[in-house]
Amino acid sequence: MIITLAATVGLAACGQKAPADLNPVSGSARTLQTENLLASLKAMANSGRYMYAHQDDPVYGHGWAWDDDRSDVKSVCGDLPAVMGFDLGHIELGDEKNLDGVPFDRIRKETIKQYEAGGLVTFSWHLDNPLTNGTAWVENGEKAPLERQTVSSVLKGGDNHELFLGWLDRLADFMNSLTTADGEKVPVLFRPWHEHTGSWFWWGQDLCTAEEYVALWKLTANRLKEKGVDNLLYAYSPGTENNGDAAKYMERYPGDDYVDLLGLDCYCWTEPEVTDRYERFMNQIDTQLGMMAKLAEQHQKVIALTETGYEGIPLEDWWTSVLQKSIGDHPICYVLTWRNAHDKDTHYFGPWPGQLSSDDFVKFYQSPKTAFLKDISHLYQ
Repeated sequence: MIITLAATVGLAACGQKAPADLNPVSGSARTLQTENLLASLKAMANSGRYMYAHQDDPVYGHGWAWDDDRSDVKSVCGDLPAVMGFDLGHIELGDEKNLDGVPFDRIRKETIKQYEAGGLVTFSWHLDNPLTNGTAWVENGEKAPLERQTVSSVLKGGDNHELFLGWLDRLADFMNSLTTADGEKVPVLFRPWHEHTGSWFWWGQDLCTAEEYVALWKLTANRLKEKGVDNLLYAYSPGTENNGDAAKYMERYPGDDYVDLLGLDCYCWTEPEVTDRYERFMNQIDTQLGMMAKLAEQHQKVIALTETGYEGIPLEDWWTSVLQKSIGDHPICYVLTWRNAHDKDTHYFGPWPGQLSSDDFVKFYQSPKTAFLKDISHLYQ
């Protein structure tokens, strides 16, 4: 079955901009295709189906890297994910490759290819720490005092404000370069400052105040707009630390004018002291998505399971008995499982040929609840 998710905005010409009052990020119109994408994501959520997404799916997989026209997911089920995820970490440094070694030229190529096939790309951004010169991850130790000053240092008046503006400008240049051969801009879903309710990134809960986090988000969105970026939707994606409390989930929410999608990052982990890890994971997903669906209705947003999975997938029927049951009938537009590393034998979150759960993934693929690339007519018209 082909899903046609056409937004009826009433404008036709490719590249034409929608009226400014259609733009949730105030002060600048977005492209018509970007507005249509948002409408299509909402239509998907209301359809009773959700798209499957996989991080870095077409650029490397379990035991291989950098091939063209290859995918672990496609090797298992014969189809590609409807949504591809990529990370932009190190774009801020002007590097040619991201933090996982993927060339930005390849990310651009795959983004345009996915768009032209009718699918979606979502970007995360694990950017380096501009104050400690470390990674996005908190190192603590002797750097702890600096890590707690990083966000304030990049805000207006901070010592690293101008440096950070330059980083945002490099990001803007990349976003503006996502164009087809005929010059049409490719709409994408941008998910900055994610998992902020934990404290493992320099923008996390214990590393900055709520006011600083909101200011960081607004600075990012406003600077990109100033640089002509009009092809982004924005996703807000906390972790599970709120325990289903809506007020805590929204504690650092930058506002309806700055967010299009409410997300959740939630993983299933093997922990020796936890014997009911599957039940706990399923309860977390069910509780969180139920809470998010109510918030989405109140704020006129769409929801997604923006990161999830179980490293190594040690359960034969993980896809149908755990993940799919967890999602249930919650109105999400997509679910993204993390990457299949090519250089770490046990670091994979999607299927690959011969993996224990690959047969069950085919059942997941065949389910009327899931949508892959062949199921999508086009998200932008």
